[in-house]
Amino acid sequence: MSIVQTQTTSFKAELYQGIHDLTTDTIKIALYTANASLNADTTAYSASNEASGGNYAAGGSVLTPITVSSSGTTAYVGFPNVSWTGVITARCALIYNASKGNKSVAVLDFGSDKTSSSTFSITMPANTATEALIRSSY
Repeated sequence: MSIVQTQTTSFKAELYQGIHDLTTDTIKIALYTANASLNADTTAYSASNEASGGNYAAGGSVLTPITVSSSGTTAYVGFPNVSWTGVITARCALIYNASKGNKSVAVLDFGSDKTSSSTFSITMPANTATEALIRSSY
């Protein structure tokens, strides 16, 4: 088992193939336990080792709105914060494109198990060219 925070390799290639449109496709985020194996080689969402509890449902939640911006020589993607209510324990998350066969986008590594007592929240980085979760310099 390995959990590594990264944009997945398949996502990087699929961007150049024109497969993903992050502003119109349905992009979701799913939570996983420490038993998951999510890293650069992850190609698609799987329910294996997905977290449960509270009002979290298999497949996770839709991320909306998503913005694609640029500044100088950097393009970047802004994702909204997301939360679920109830007691939930998760070690990582997968952002994936539900509109395109559940193809993976990125893995988020929380560093250790995180457990909520009432609300499990993921706060995304600032939507800027230097802090956004996904950035590409050209």
